[in-house]
Amino acid sequence: MVDKPVGPTSFTVVRQIRRAAGVRRVGNGGTLDPLASGVLPVCLGEATKLAPFLLEADKEYDVTIRLGVETDTDDAGGAVTATGDASSVTAAAVEEALARFRGRIEQVPPAFAAIKRDGRPLYDYARAGERVEVAPRVVILHAIDVVAFTGPDDLRLAVHCSKGTYVRALARDLGRALGVGAHVTALRRTRSGPFSLAQARPLSDILDGLAPPGARDHAPLPSVGLAAALDHLPQSVVSETVARDIRAGRRVPWAATTGGSEAPRVCLLDPLGELVAVAERRPDDLLKTLRVFLGRSRKNPAERADLR
Repeated sequence: MVDKPVGPTSFTVVRQIRRAAGVRRVGNGGTLDPLASGVLPVCLGEATKLAPFLLEADKEYDVTIRLGVETDTDDAGGAVTATGDASSVTAAAVEEALARFRGRIEQVPPAFAAIKRDGRPLYDYARAGERVEVAPRVVILHAIDVVAFTGPDDLRLAVHCSKGTYVRALARDLGRALGVGAHVTALRRTRSGPFSLAQARPLSDILDGLAPPGARDHAPLPSVGLAAALDHLPQSVVSETVARDIRAGRRVPWAATTGGSEAPRVCLLDPLGELVAVAERRPDDLLKTLRVFLGRSRKNPAERADLR
């Protein structure tokens, strides 16, 4: 688990790890802006199949907001587009304004965002000076707590949110609700799904741990196994016969794998505890596999399959 530093893009982090690990397939479990830091799950080899499920997980952030200034990127890296007098904003006013953002809300993504419109990321339009209308998206703000408020330049929040939430957009909309404008000055992801900062390590340590043994400054850092990466989902152990059938793409009854569980999605493990598949229940009570994972005996021994 990488503790991404401020500065590089998530793609840069992935590229550096790919080079250090010598693995062709490397991806991440949820990008962070260059000006953001914190938990960035990086998947290697077979573990890249986990990425869609990691992206769906809730996230937690510590964010610092400056009131009274809007920027075109909604963070400190953008150009100022509007200013307002925030000197009279009180902690009580902030709390009152935040109330409307808790729970299920509609949120318009920032103009500078990686999501695509007609095959182009929004930031591509923004950099070209082209205005595009973006429909709001439903997101969930499970919790927003004021950590500190020492004035317009230092409003700090702890945010627990669903996938697809833009904290930059939250800051923008909060500033507008207060009538003064706002933007993010610092953002740190403290949790991504089951992974927290306590498990994350600096990028330099991760790269060193992936180096050949003779070139390392210390022992390899521990990785996270495939099953452990999805321990936020219900898990069920299947027989070796059923595991072989699933990996071979044969039709398997839902009840044969989960005992009739009503969970909408499950992780299936073989008797050795290896991840076999992530699956859902079909309307005809058969198993629908969303991702299937090779057993240890069928993997290329030279290929990693873990998270860093």
